[in-house]
Amino acid sequence: MNQGLVAVIFLVGMLFFMGIGVPLAFALVLTGASMAYALGFWDTQLFAQNLVAGVDSFPLLAVPFFILAGELMNAGGISSRIIGMAQAWVGHIKGGLGFVVIGAAILMASMSGSALADTASLATILLPMMRQAGYPLDKSAGLIASGGIIAPIIPPSMPFVVYGVTTNTSISALFLSGIVPGLIMGAGLIIAWKLVVRKTDLAPGVPLPMVDRLKATAKAFWAILMPVIIIGGMKTGVFTPTEAAVVASAYALVVALFVHREMSFAQLHGVLIRAAKTTAIVMFLVAGAQVASYMVTLADLPATLTEWLGPLVDHPRLLMALMMFALVVIGTALDLTPTILIMAPVMLPIATKAGIDPVYFGLMFVLNGAIGLITPPVGTVLNVVAGVGRMRLEQVVRGVNPYLFTYLLILALFVVFPQIVTAPVAWMR
Repeated sequence: MNQGLVAVIFLVGMLFFMGIGVPLAFALVLTGASMAYALGFWDTQLFAQNLVAGVDSFPLLAVPFFILAGELMNAGGISSRIIGMAQAWVGHIKGGLGFVVIGAAILMASMSGSALADTASLATILLPMMRQAGYPLDKSAGLIASGGIIAPIIPPSMPFVVYGVTTNTSISALFLSGIVPGLIMGAGLIIAWKLVVRKTDLAPGVPLPMVDRLKATAKAFWAILMPVIIIGGMKTGVFTPTEAAVVASAYALVVALFVHREMSFAQLHGVLIRAAKTTAIVMFLVAGAQVASYMVTLADLPATLTEWLGPLVDHPRLLMALMMFALVVIGTALDLTPTILIMAPVMLPIATKAGIDPVYFGLMFVLNGAIGLITPPVGTVLNVVAGVGRMRLEQVVRGVNPYLFTYLLILALFVVFPQIVTAPVAWMR
């Protein structure tokens, strides 16, 4: 069968099934079935094998453990102590709670790797405080949503694990590639927030005495130690990224139960249930994507796409810009994990043929998908903030625009100057 026709079946099938409200995991399976029928490879046993193979991966064990670590952080007081420390140091500055959001988002990103978990925690604690202090509610909600999506970039990152498994890219290298871009994202938010609060009449607060600041820092000691152990252990080779997820969960459990004592054994059951439900959703998506991915490979769609984009292969920056633009558009309709599962195996071979570093491409791909989490109409993170803050989604969408523009500028900067990503990775490795 003509490869172009198979590509049309893939695209139209996905859009059709999602358009009629079929859950995404089932849409992936049904699209794969349609392609199998068109290719003459219809075999239910093959389907079952691919569903199992999709989740039969040791590195994917990191996913449930990072999800569990995020739930334990929120239930065990780790997140609240990080926020308390940030507030003690920068809360008195004009618009200080916004800087608390950014600082806490960066610190929490280095522990959980989950945008939804971090955003929910930040919104639950800080959004009521910002509302009470008279901050512009839409801009505050937008800042919290924008801070939450730093989590997929700074290691340990759950999307990097999914991307690495899906494309056979080094997860350790992907983790290293996210450190500098994640900090640049934080710096970009600081600049954007300064411009936002400059137009308000918010008054600066009174700085806390140094004793109180040190006390808040001491209370957050065990929380601060967590990313040091995780990143340090991976950097020194003590454990792999998958083992790091287990260490993070075990550490968060011990701190929550025996150090902070903010979680009881009775509450642990609820935490495990929430983590299991989230894990089931992610893993079923991965399994469904394997069916579609197998058919994509069988139809050799990457070669077809390479043929279509052939003239751009000799112009890697132009090709990269075009693919990033396409992913920005796709990100408005698809969540981060499905975008990785569906598009990464198709796009990476083209990028590699153009001489683009696969780790750099992986960082750019995940960064673009993370931006999609705050892009309407889907915008999963926007929905989390709206739900927690009991706001209309339109308010959060309006408030996120300055930070979304900032992130798009950062994305463009990385396209023009890839050395910002590749040079630190080469140095750290």
